[in-house]
Amino acid sequence: MPRPSNTSPDGTDGTEGTESTASPVAGPTTPPGRLDRLVAAWPRVDPVLFAAYAGACVLYAAVAFYSAMHQQTGGMWSAPLDDVFIHFDYARATARGYPFEWSEGNGFSSGNTSLSYPFVLALGYFVGFRDVLLMQWAAIVACTSTLGFLLVGARLLEPVGRWAKYLLPPVALSIGALDWSLFSGMENAFHLGVWALATLAALSVARAADAPRDPSARATERERAAAPPKRLAHLGWAAGLAGALLYVTRPESVVCVAALSVYAAIAVRRSHGARAAIATLLRTSVPGAIACLAQAVANRVFTGEWAASGAIAKLALNNPYMTSAEKWDTYEFLATYVVARNTNHHFSDALPWGWLVPALALVPLASRRTRGIAALLWVQVVGWLALVALNGQVRWQNERYTMPAVAWLLVLAAMGLALLVARAAWAAADTSERRQERPEGAPAGPRARRVALGRLAAAARSDAAARGLWCARVALALALAAIFWAHQLPRMRDQIWFFGRASRNIRDQHIVAGKILAQLDVHRVLVGDAGALLYASDRPGLDLIGLGGYHDLPFARAGVHGLGASLELIERIPADDRPDTLAIYPGWWGDLPAIFGKRIAAIPVVGNVICGGAEKVIYQADWSPLAYGEAPASMRADERIVDELDVADLVSERDHGYAFPRPQAGFVSFSVLRDRRGSGGDRFDAGRVIPGGRTETARLRAPRDGQGRLVIRTAAPRAAVVRAAADGRELGDLALHKSGGWTEASLDLPKDLPETFTLTLTPVDGDWVDHHVWILERPARGVGARPLAGQ
Repeated sequence: MPRPSNTSPDGTDGTEGTESTASPVAGPTTPPGRLDRLVAAWPRVDPVLFAAYAGACVLYAAVAFYSAMHQQTGGMWSAPLDDVFIHFDYARATARGYPFEWSEGNGFSSGNTSLSYPFVLALGYFVGFRDVLLMQWAAIVACTSTLGFLLVGARLLEPVGRWAKYLLPPVALSIGALDWSLFSGMENAFHLGVWALATLAALSVARAADAPRDPSARATERERAAAPPKRLAHLGWAAGLAGALLYVTRPESVVCVAALSVYAAIAVRRSHGARAAIATLLRTSVPGAIACLAQAVANRVFTGEWAASGAIAKLALNNPYMTSAEKWDTYEFLATYVVARNTNHHFSDALPWGWLVPALALVPLASRRTRGIAALLWVQVVGWLALVALNGQVRWQNERYTMPAVAWLLVLAAMGLALLVARAAWAAADTSERRQERPEGAPAGPRARRVALGRLAAAARSDAAARGLWCARVALALALAAIFWAHQLPRMRDQIWFFGRASRNIRDQHIVAGKILAQLDVHRVLVGDAGALLYASDRPGLDLIGLGGYHDLPFARAGVHGLGASLELIERIPADDRPDTLAIYPGWWGDLPAIFGKRIAAIPVVGNVICGGAEKVIYQADWSPLAYGEAPASMRADERIVDELDVADLVSERDHGYAFPRPQAGFVSFSVLRDRRGSGGDRFDAGRVIPGGRTETARLRAPRDGQGRLVIRTAAPRAAVVRAAADGRELGDLALHKSGGWTEASLDLPKDLPETFTLTLTPVDGDWVDHHVWILERPARGVGARPLAGQ
């Protein structure tokens, strides 16, 4: 009789969750040996052993990266990305009692994509991890979160066998770019930890729904019993709350929440029916939907925008100048990029070996035991990459936006590797052979013996073939692992070095510049990269890109429209609260530093791999060219302003329902030219470039108490003619003469205009730049003047 196998038909160890079968034949017993005692105790030892093993793997990887940092920085804590310090800014403000504020006193900000992570960092700041030591707390959070991800990921590999999870830690931590992101101080590791929590909650719903009525009974379809509805409801709401936390940790996690909710609902439907499945779907998804809605409402109330500042600034969908075809082409490029960059670069140092990871990740889809979990993970991988491809910044920061999908892909790859080495194939043959053996008490005649021997011979051959196939699969798995690691090792070394060098760059430039700003005791700093400069200086800031926010002024949207639109918003800030210092890369901002700044100091960086420029320059700000609410130079002494449209000022445009011709028109430009009124100073104004034949419109108030006049202002390097109309009624042509400074043109308005009208301006001869529009009135004799618009 062939030797019985220790592997169950499903490919797992016979010791896993099965009852030991003692021989019914009485006889002397042998005292249990050490191996027997270990096998008996293994279910109790295994969880602790795996947790220790996974923790050791995480610690080993973390030490490799943080040691590289300290070697480069001389033992000082830093971070490889300036954006890490944006989280630190929010965390410090939160610890000081200003949650959701990037810079204390600036008001609510929607610029931090992760709403929950700053609260976790704030806890560390509160207990004493101050200044750059907050990075030490971020490292603790990263290691703990990564360990949680591995512990839950191990549950996903259970269908292969208890041993399979031991492959997960080395596989999941084998990609240098993923480790770089996990230990960078960004929210990547924390996000994976929260994802693990949400996944565990969804799995609990599914397993409760599939649990047998009697734990000692076999889980057949007939014997399966629905978990009590109240228990399913509680587990469903818990999964929903975990999903809401996942969404507020990274908004792209909406794809994860949807996938986990559907997975739990399908499991409930199998044993409880469609109505229970719909209820489960609602319980697991509604809390996340409420979190999404609450965030949008808060954004609208405090900033005037439904969308978060990051989405406005980073998504091509919000670009007002691009055509639909250009937006789609951009999306196609980025969607291709996020796949190719990982497979062709981060996964391997040579083609085609990076494709081994997705190839192994496809293997679990071929096995019935793992197909459900594999599909759940693959939906999230594909959905995540499809969503982050909308982000124009996905190409930067070492592709950190794609790394959650990489982590899930590596879980799948570990599962695929485990399936290759599982002994399910020959174990099934061995079980089949045992079923064909002669039953006890059967006739043992010559014919029966020949049949039995034939069956045994066939079973032996089948067993040998299964063993051979298993050996081949093991050899293939080992070969694939060796090839992958041989081509990943150079990338891992590069990423460890890059981590250390980038951390040194941030310290040498951003943190040093921040300390200089603290010594200068500045009032408010204008920055273009809102991270370490503000954190190290501990001074109020204004983010020119717009992620930081300043009360309800739409700096993020202005940044998309152009620098002139951002300067128009600075013009709205009270003079005593405007930044008195600029700390920027001059190459990013064109003429801004030359016009509005006086150079104070420059902070260089040597061997730069991450900073935005070779020099961070500090300027003393001079905003004297700004003149908010100033009257036109051609305004007569007896005229008053009825209404004013400041073109390229997004607040003024919104208040007047202004619309410029789009796409590929209405670009913002600005000029600083001599004031025509003889004050001796220069005056700033931004405007929009309107091509010939294209139309812009706005709603304006008409004069009511006397003679009215329409006045427009522009910087006219060439002559142009602009045709004006009110509610479709032609008012006349405005002739603009070539001028080296500000020039204005006007025409009289009819007296029978409605109280408000739609003004249409169309250049009919040449292009023009519309900077400003006023409606003036000369009050009739004896009629009191009306107040200015907005008063």
